[in-house]
Amino acid sequence: MVQGPLSIQRLLGAMRKLDASDIHIKVGLPPVYRIGGLLRVVQGAPLTEEECDHLLDPLTTDAHKAKFEATGNLDFATHLPDGDRFRINLFRSGGHTHAAIRRVKAEIPSYNDLHLPPIYSEIVEKALEGLVLVVGVTGSGKSSTIAAMVEQINVTRAEHIITVEDPVEFRFAPKKSIVSQREIGTDVENYAQALRYIVREDPDVIFIGELRDHDTVLAAIQAAETGHLVFGSMHTADTMQAFSRILEFFPVHEHGFIRHALSNTLKAVLAQRLLPAVEGFEVKVVPACEVLLGNPSVREKIRQGQEEDLPAIVGKNEEGMCSFTHALAGLVKKEWVTVPTAMEYAPNRDSLASVLKGVEVKAASMVNRVRTGGY
Repeated sequence: MVQGPLSIQRLLGAMRKLDASDIHIKVGLPPVYRIGGLLRVVQGAPLTEEECDHLLDPLTTDAHKAKFEATGNLDFATHLPDGDRFRINLFRSGGHTHAAIRRVKAEIPSYNDLHLPPIYSEIVEKALEGLVLVVGVTGSGKSSTIAAMVEQINVTRAEHIITVEDPVEFRFAPKKSIVSQREIGTDVENYAQALRYIVREDPDVIFIGELRDHDTVLAAIQAAETGHLVFGSMHTADTMQAFSRILEFFPVHEHGFIRHALSNTLKAVLAQRLLPAVEGFEVKVVPACEVLLGNPSVREKIRQGQEEDLPAIVGKNEEGMCSFTHALAGLVKKEWVTVPTAMEYAPNRDSLASVLKGVEVKAASMVNRVRTGGY
């Protein structure tokens, strides 16, 4: 896969050619790429302890090295001359340096590039204030999705967009909007410090790279309450888990306040999972998207602490809302993923089987009507 002497620049450069999303550097193994969601080992000798400890030296500053020595962990971003950016996590394991590196393509993706449903664009078009959450497990494409949404605003509206990221991934060139991107560890010490004064910096749109604790969640809600449009990401598997995760950050006696604030500000919770696409499709992975919109019924359920009723509302698939089950069925219907793949990722296989059976019955009925002159 990689020709010539081993170097980090050569390994990173090969990711574009291979269309790899990640590369792993570990003692005792050759470099390992993730391609189409699957791990593939580079042909070659296993990396030694010495190689792993120094392979990334050309990319790290003295400040980076000091932080890594002190904590055993380091997050930072870098780029190649061709514009591709990389999110790098160094971590100590067995007394030596290991790395997980995510490639961030230079171009900000469009909704079509990401194969996202039209509702994503509609949410951004209509929302001038409030809270939009994009959630999913690690590697589910949250950063790319939010980049596409922020870029839509950048292209279509005259706004001041402020991002707080750890690290900055996509670089936005100001278009109709002006954009200020702040990187943790470079421009500001931590999220709490960045968010303490963010509403004084005259933003219209705020993107918080990760809602990870009490302070970041509270800052996001308060900014949304004061008339800003706030985007944030969270590591939860689906829309329902987002609510329980938010509440976990607050003591029980504050849950009523948080529910009330969310009911007033929430515009949407968008959960996604990446699935392997069918062989020969234009991309290797496609998203299954669960969509919860903050309509009056949803807001009332949140206010009353009745989040257990939200799946039923989402399951009606009305107003642009969509459950994971119906999203998976839609991918099968469009022939973007196979039935076995959809079943593997289904939250409830029986429900998906039932929906798919309904799709097949409906399709057969339509064919029969055509044959018998019913149209």
